[in-house]
Amino acid sequence: MRLILYSFRRCPWAMRARLALRYAGCEVTVQEVAMKHKPAALLALSPKGTVPVLDTGNQVLDESLDIMRWALAQNDPQDWRLLSSPEAAQQAEALIAVNDTTFKAQVNLYKYAERYPQHSQHDYREAAQHWLERLEHLLHGRPYLLANHPSIADAALLPLIRQFAAVQPDWFATAPYPRVRGWLQGWLDSDLFRAIMAK
Repeated sequence: MRLILYSFRRCPWAMRARLALRYAGCEVTVQEVAMKHKPAALLALSPKGTVPVLDTGNQVLDESLDIMRWALAQNDPQDWRLLSSPEAAQQAEALIAVNDTTFKAQVNLYKYAERYPQHSQHDYREAAQHWLERLEHLLHGRPYLLANHPSIADAALLPLIRQFAAVQPDWFATAPYPRVRGWLQGWLDSDLFRAIMAK
């Protein structure tokens, strides 16, 4: 089975798709896409023209979460799907839903504050900190959000937390979220993350 993933290296959604595929050991050809010059092959598979898009040969997946779930269904050696804990699996879905809607919007406002002069960058950052407080609480007494091992929630949230931290790195370095900071750094230093970010 020849897999082709249309991706953009810095896109958070593509990032988490690559994480899951790499973790699951899927042999995949990653096709880097120049978003201003989208290849015809990508548009033929998914007319909306966003990344990531996975062509498995017999189906096309063009949502990052669907790609993650597909990859984990192929192979999930560390139980990222949290099959051993249905309650934690439900929590994971709820966390991802907030991350992909509310927090994503907050990160955009914070990152591009000059485009949204209704409020200051500080105000946008303050609004997003409620999410960091929740994650800080979840990380109390364990290295990952929902278990003592990584889960789909950790991998799905990682790219946006990374993006948030990069807006004002000096502030983030001293912000009152040491567990979130340690969790993020652990991912950034991991062989898995380094492999999916290699140019």
